[in-house]
Amino acid sequence: MLSDIEIARQAKMLPIAELAQERFGIDPVHLDCYGRYKAKLSLEYIQSLKDRPNGKLILVTAISPTPAGEGKTTTTIGLGDALNRLGKKTMICLREPSMGPCFGIKGGATGGGRAQVVPMEDINLHFTGDFHAVAAAHNLLAALVDNHIHHGNALSLDVCQVAWRRVVDMNDRSLRQIVVGLGGKTNGVPREDGFDIVVASEVMAILCLVESLGELKQRLGNVLVGYTGAGEPIFARDLKAQGAMTALLKSAICPNLVQTLENNPVFVHGGPFANIAHGCNSVIATKSALKMADYVVTEAGFGADLGAEKFINIKCRKAGIRPDAVVLVATVRALKMHGGMPIEALAQENLAALEAGCVNLERHLCNIRQHFGLPCVVAINHFTSDTEFELACLQDRVAALGAKAVICRHWAEGGLGAEELAREVLQAVDQPSSFRFLYQDDLPLWEKIETIATKIYGAAEVSAEPKVRQYLERLSELHRHYPVCIAKTQYSFACDPHLRGAPAGHALTVREVRPAHGAEFAVVICGNIMTMPGLPKRPAAERIDVDESGRIIGLF
Repeated sequence: MLSDIEIARQAKMLPIAELAQERFGIDPVHLDCYGRYKAKLSLEYIQSLKDRPNGKLILVTAISPTPAGEGKTTTTIGLGDALNRLGKKTMICLREPSMGPCFGIKGGATGGGRAQVVPMEDINLHFTGDFHAVAAAHNLLAALVDNHIHHGNALSLDVCQVAWRRVVDMNDRSLRQIVVGLGGKTNGVPREDGFDIVVASEVMAILCLVESLGELKQRLGNVLVGYTGAGEPIFARDLKAQGAMTALLKSAICPNLVQTLENNPVFVHGGPFANIAHGCNSVIATKSALKMADYVVTEAGFGADLGAEKFINIKCRKAGIRPDAVVLVATVRALKMHGGMPIEALAQENLAALEAGCVNLERHLCNIRQHFGLPCVVAINHFTSDTEFELACLQDRVAALGAKAVICRHWAEGGLGAEELAREVLQAVDQPSSFRFLYQDDLPLWEKIETIATKIYGAAEVSAEPKVRQYLERLSELHRHYPVCIAKTQYSFACDPHLRGAPAGHALTVREVRPAHGAEFAVVICGNIMTMPGLPKRPAAERIDVDESGRIIGLF
């Protein structure tokens, strides 16, 4: 059996300028090409699209992830290819992969099997440099903060209340908590600091929410960097940082155009994680695609409790868009894990474990349909170990809830294997819906957290230290309109990653609140979630190499 990277290498890619002109009539003057198969689309061209009508928006999300895998990105690509096979003008919008997971445990984020975007190695490693630009802009602000303190600290920034950490696009637990400025006066003022992964950067969140360079600069200026000893906030604009930060992001704001194995167009742009950020690709890519195509298939990170919730309550709210239908991805293997089956036994038929694990899928399905008012199709991402009895059991469980579960074989067959899913989705997007946000803008921040916790997570309560509650109350007085971006484990509805299935009656423990004034939401950190992941005992980096011909091997 060929590996993903071997399949990707066999792809007969079209030159990206040729593909753009053939599908959308885009003059090559509007493309900034990075080699033959990658290009950025100009803001000038995007601006020219504004008077066109919007196509239909399809959101792909998933059950709570497990080590068994769900294949959300693979399904997104397979569905896009299938819709194109059916003659529907379709674009796919994905996030860019972070190199941290590529060298860690998760691997790349370009799909798998016959449902991939290419060039696979380029997209997973460096791509067009967007992540490097985000890191440079973020760390420039960090350098300006320490430089200001070193040169007299005219703004009276309290070194114990600097809120702006540094970032790097790699999993490195040793950088979570550090001390900077050691080595004497010439090296600055010693203080505690730390690193987050680039995808957790507020700069990344801002880049994915803005629609112009002017808006980007304005929001970057609103980034909170810390407080004075008297508690007065200091922003990036006070350091005159926003102009230089925008200069570093001038190209990164433009969407990246690539293609699937079946030569269908894809925007791959932006990459925030959904367990520690808002987890969606850029607004500018999604809104451009909606003007260029009749159907747009996009994804939101991790399970529907994280990615889909934030897609709707943050991205859709701020961008003025809405999904027309949702695809909920599940696998028999993952549901058996949610039912208590160990990963080494998943190849064995076990209807009892499947039945027990289906509660996870059912809660996600219920949330999408009842709390967001959206039609939903369940995509069963097929594995060869799935038995007929297991597949029938799963389809019957979904049917009993009044929904349709479609068996999909896009990993093995590409778009052909997702045509039935595509037909069901085409019916779903034309169904009447009662789309709604989970909470209103004017609800206090604490009540927004409680609403998500009780309605989406099945929690009984939200708990926090008094100082966290007090800070939330003060923040709510000034910025009640902010949506909340909950950072918690992706593996469970609860804060405990070991509570699989659909736990109920638990408490959501709020540990910290970080205001993101540039992104205009409040990051609520819960449980033991880390904004800088670590590497596993055997990181994927051990398997990645370059052969004598210069080809990368071991990337997946």
